[in-house]
Amino acid sequence: MTENPFFEPSTLVYELPPFAEIRQEHYLPAFERGMADQLAEIAAITAGPQAPTFDNTLVALERSGALLRRVGAVFHNQSSADTDDALDALDAEISPRLAAHRDAVHLDGALFARIEALYERRATLGLDPQALRLLERHHTRFVRAGARLGPAEQARLRELNGELASASTAFQQNVAADTRARALVLDGVEQLDGLSADAVAAAAENGRALGHDGAHVLSLKNFSNQTELASLTDRSVRERLLAASLGRAVESNGPLAIRMAGLRAERAALLGHPSHAAYVVEDETAGSVAAVDALLARMVAPAVANAEREAALLAKAAEADGITEIGAHDWAYYAEKVRQTSYDVDAAALRPYFELERVLHDGVFFAAGLAYGLTFTERPDLVGYHPDARVFEVFEEDGGSLGLFLGDFHARASKRGGAWMDELVSQSELLGRRPVVLNNLNIARPAPGEPVLLTWDEVRTLFHEFGHALHGLFSAVRYPLFAGTEVPRDFVEFPSQVNEMWMTWPAVLANYAKHHVTGEPLPAELVERMSAAEGFGQGFRTVEYLAAALLDWAWHTIPAGLPIDDAQEFEAQALAKAGLTSVAVPPRYRTTYFNHIFSNDYSAGYYAYVWSEVLDAETVEWFRGNGRGVRESGEIFRAELLSRGGSVDAMECFRAVVGRDPLPGPLLARRGLA
Repeated sequence: MTENPFFEPSTLVYELPPFAEIRQEHYLPAFERGMADQLAEIAAITAGPQAPTFDNTLVALERSGALLRRVGAVFHNQSSADTDDALDALDAEISPRLAAHRDAVHLDGALFARIEALYERRATLGLDPQALRLLERHHTRFVRAGARLGPAEQARLRELNGELASASTAFQQNVAADTRARALVLDGVEQLDGLSADAVAAAAENGRALGHDGAHVLSLKNFSNQTELASLTDRSVRERLLAASLGRAVESNGPLAIRMAGLRAERAALLGHPSHAAYVVEDETAGSVAAVDALLARMVAPAVANAEREAALLAKAAEADGITEIGAHDWAYYAEKVRQTSYDVDAAALRPYFELERVLHDGVFFAAGLAYGLTFTERPDLVGYHPDARVFEVFEEDGGSLGLFLGDFHARASKRGGAWMDELVSQSELLGRRPVVLNNLNIARPAPGEPVLLTWDEVRTLFHEFGHALHGLFSAVRYPLFAGTEVPRDFVEFPSQVNEMWMTWPAVLANYAKHHVTGEPLPAELVERMSAAEGFGQGFRTVEYLAAALLDWAWHTIPAGLPIDDAQEFEAQALAKAGLTSVAVPPRYRTTYFNHIFSNDYSAGYYAYVWSEVLDAETVEWFRGNGRGVRESGEIFRAELLSRGGSVDAMECFRAVVGRDPLPGPLLARRGLA
């Protein structure tokens, strides 16, 4: 065995990282050797006496950086899923060094000269479509990374990228720290009135785990409107919970957001763009700032009108409690009351029908079998990166092996908020690699021996994130650059949103929605009422989403040099300008805890969820009405879109499935905006 387990490829099945051998002290040496190895590989490409060819330049570039990929995949997941102070310190140290390394590759003049020479005579090279696309995409990436800038501009670009990498890491760590610090500690169980018995028990277990024995603790989710707001009867507790959520990292991340937005604007100007948003969207399916502006603007007025109609219904319900003005902390509570009165649907009463293991096996996995013929076998003999991380082997309908799926479903103090998919091993025919993908969620851990009961939103999240996992598992491309979810940012959410449809598909819902004690199926009349109730609340959901998307857009359409003094004031002005201050609906994420745009790669890209939803709504209609069976439709969706990764233009993939360009009608109808 080598001294450092990253130094050689894993010998485990599917090259699953050898987590049992990996220690924190292995990361830094592996990063340092990985960066040095890749620079040596780049130097070998550019030093060769032969003229550039596709194989000696592009294929060699695709093969480079194997060690860096191995350690990076494991480290970046652990720093999100199971971190500590030492790992956070290493993240802060390594992030700017990795940014500098990426610049060293993309700003290597000799390497770019070889790529450009091939690009200029690409029509004569006789490349097949995937190889030609690889050449074109690498050329685009190098140009967008600054390969054509002069030496002084490149030097400044390196500084900007390093500063942004450090700031991004600091932003995420600030959010995580303040989210932990602002968990709501409640000494009296009566303050939890309205929560289900299992939710109260989970809060007690959370208190014990966090060192508050005898207290109940509500840890904050990453978004603004906490799920408990729909149930807590004590208005003062609701107000405290929402205030804790909305106030996260104001002092630490307000100035950081201003700085990052300014640095991004300066970088965009350096690269020839009027704003960071213009730079980002140029390489997405949207194509232009104007296209995104038009979509978001079209939705605001009808969404606000819809939310105001909902607010009027909530106000009537609140009058019975002597409340004359609905606050943001009241919205979810009275929305649930209206839902119960108007549709006879009690969200808390649904939870016993959504037990995690049944939803996972008889819902998520069952749907994957129904549409794609997949089966799943848990592999307790394979070790994950944390005891909560379970490993499943995935098989094709004919019994052939496909890859591995890791599921890490529970919240813990060492895990950042939210839910996400990642790839520990990306598929590549060139490298002979099959996929190893993972999903992380943040479901509260129940008291020992108690079942894990999900909310309807948590069921949705489980299906959503597994849609990303399928995108990675089904990847069937030659080159690493195109693997799995390596598609435009405003396209990547599309397959995961499509996968949400299976949660209510009759055959799937009937298979998993069963009472965890009695085994009784979810009553048919309740399913009908749930479907009817889905429309109620779309005003709220659309407004909170649009507020976040337009907030992201405001931060990233500013020109270089624009002075901003206060992040909260900038946020308030941006929302007022967008026409989103007339209802008591805070943005799904406020600036200072908006990790998507300040610590992940969704900057100027949060619009992607609704942009992708246009495609999603169309595709769901296609599944339901194309005249084919589910299995045949699933095979088309897999072959024409999910398996292609970035090897084919994204919209070509969509057209290959649906047969035409997307139309907004199904989305507008779904959100009550038609």
